Amino acid sequence: MTSSSQSPLPGQKLGYAWYVVALLLLAYTLSFIDRMILSLLVGPIRHDLGISDTQMSLLMGLAFAIFYSVLGLPIGLAADRMNRRNLIVAGVAIWSLMTALCGLARSYIVLFLFRIGVGVGEAALSPASYSLLGDYFPREKLGRAIAVYSLGVPIGSGIALVLGSFVVQLVTQGPAVMLPLLGQMEPWRLVFLIVGLPGLLVALLFYLTMREPARTARTTAPVPGEFLTFLKLNRVGIISHFLGMSLVAMVMYGATAWIPQFLHRTYGMPVASAGLWFGAATAVCGSCGILSGGWLADWLYRRGHRDGHLRVIRINAIILTPLFIFMALAPSLNLSLAAMVISMLVGTLHGGAAGSALQLIAPSHLRARLAALYFLVVTLLGLGIGPTAIALITDRVFGDDNALRYSIAIVTGVALPMSAIILSFGLRSFAQSVERAEISLADSPVT
Repeated sequence: MTSSSQSPLPGQKLGYAWYVVALLLLAYTLSFIDRMILSLLVGPIRHDLGISDTQMSLLMGLAFAIFYSVLGLPIGLAADRMNRRNLIVAGVAIWSLMTALCGLARSYIVLFLFRIGVGVGEAALSPASYSLLGDYFPREKLGRAIAVYSLGVPIGSGIALVLGSFVVQLVTQGPAVMLPLLGQMEPWRLVFLIVGLPGLLVALLFYLTMREPARTARTTAPVPGEFLTFLKLNRVGIISHFLGMSLVAMVMYGATAWIPQFLHRTYGMPVASAGLWFGAATAVCGSCGILSGGWLADWLYRRGHRDGHLRVIRINAIILTPLFIFMALAPSLNLSLAAMVISMLVGTLHGGAAGSALQLIAPSHLRARLAALYFLVVTLLGLGIGPTAIALITDRVFGDDNALRYSIAIVTGVALPMSAIILSFGLRSFAQSVERAEISLADSPVT
């Protein structure tokens, strides 16, 4: 299926393709600001709503993750058959509005439902974006393109944490504000309005300036069961990729949600300062790590390593294990901060490699569905379980808020070695999947 707004192929307008990357990066950045701002609002939200660490973790994880991931499947199917630009526009508008509405929630249940709404909106972004970029860029440059798009993770998280650090004192100590029609608004509620509403303008920018690209493979009528046949043929490589990345995501999402509180509870660091340090490390080191991982994946691919993208994810898991454990158990604040900075560099190497790996094995008309399935698995296991696993160990095993450091170390020490083993098992099969896709692409006319 084609669109009346389709643009020329990537080789003809690579400059515009990078503009599309910039737009997608902007949207992804906003999405992570909306997700991560909660990690600095733990104290006032717990106080005002009377909830526990575990309940708070459900707001940061499961409330968002379950609908974000499950709805990704039908949205991925739509993105494989419909105008992907329009899906992204709708998604950005929905999650931005739901983020703003979080500030109006007067109970835990209502806030939980609005966080579900954020997940529903954000479900449209990455499957459609991955599919778009797969059509805008040649295979040997795809790792870098998706790496730049993936910068939205550290930049958005970093902005949320850095800006949050400057308002955290206002949030925890400032008086409530009376707004027309909205009534009394505690400062933490205003934060949701401030970070949510600008997304509506971004949705408009997408609608006015982004074009739908032509798909770089046959676009014949859908074949019943084609996607399931593809999954079965490539099952070993796909399962290894999905599970390996899920375990990495479990550690990264879990630690990201709790590191500011960990620094505060363990070393007495003010939450504002902890957010500033962690936000800066996430934005700067995380961005460098993602770009480095994308470049390394492309380099390995050009040198004939068809499993190179999975190798990058495995390197990420292996090196991050001792770094995160040391960060959690370090005897002093300075050593913990040093380990945290290095960890954010190493722990984000997977950012460009994981997404571009999917595009290398799937034909254009199946890419969004594969990406949606990937996000279903990785989000449910990573974001859905990661923050809550750490909180449950703290609450149920230790029964002590100050034991948060040990919970982070335990989850890291179990999940990351398992990830490296699973990824190693799938290297050969994944390389075979890439080779099959290359043969199929060579035989397919461009439409």
